Amino acid sequence: MIVLRTPGEMRHWSLERRREGKTIGFVPTMGALHEGHLSLMREASKRDDAAVASIFVNPTQFGPNEDFSKYPRTFDEDCAKTEACGVAAVYAPAADAMYPPGYATTVSVERLTEGLCGRSRPGHFAGVTTVVMKLFNAVLPHRAYFGQKDAQQCAVIRRMAHDLDTSVEIVEMPIVREPDGLAMSSRNAYLSESDRERALAISQALFGAQSMLEQGERRAENVVRAVRERLDGLDVDYVELVDAEEFAPVDKIRGSVVLAVAARVGTTRLIDNIKFCAPGSAHEEEAEK
Repeated sequence: MIVLRTPGEMRHWSLERRREGKTIGFVPTMGALHEGHLSLMREASKRDDAAVASIFVNPTQFGPNEDFSKYPRTFDEDCAKTEACGVAAVYAPAADAMYPPGYATTVSVERLTEGLCGRSRPGHFAGVTTVVMKLFNAVLPHRAYFGQKDAQQCAVIRRMAHDLDTSVEIVEMPIVREPDGLAMSSRNAYLSESDRERALAISQALFGAQSMLEQGERRAENVVRAVRERLDGLDVDYVELVDAEEFAPVDKIRGSVVLAVAARVGTTRLIDNIKFCAPGSAHEEEAEK
């Protein structure tokens, strides 16, 4: 496995693979890798001829009071994990290679970024879309793999890739959970033992809501209320039911929806979600074809 440090080195490597007729699968990460990341890398290694993972803690997607300085950085351990997944190259640029002096360009996606994390973390998605576009331009992937845990991010990047004619196929993979149901996240490392126990309320509330939906509940306010009741004691940022394509709030559950939660447990902000497709909807009928 090779480690590449600049956009030029990365692009040269990728162009060589493309000239060989190989497809490139890409997994962007900020490091501190867990099984969720590794599942994406194994899928990229399986589906594509050459898998690339990036490790870059992107400063532009962190707010002024967020955890950029303390975000876990475990580069050597991360490289060993990526190599074990069959990754051919790691792209690990320095911040000044990504944002050199005089850098003045931002990529932004409207509409889809107005609610949920876009509302709670102003500027976050502009940082995400800008860095992902820069990574795409260096890695030149055929496919890019993202986890459903960041469902709004997946929708935003899919829209960006489509609107800017990148030709990159965005592959969304299922959430990977701990045996007790907690969604895997690099930020779980911040949780104390007691906070980790309290954090289980998030996935448990979502699983309870999924049962309500499967049993026929179609009023969003009833589902949201039930989730909030089970999160009593946590610092809840949002609980919302939104359309799975545009991420606009819904009153009635029709078609494919996302039930999304963000809450602080202690000082750690966690997100999680479930997707649901109402039986008999056009989305479900299309999925069954």
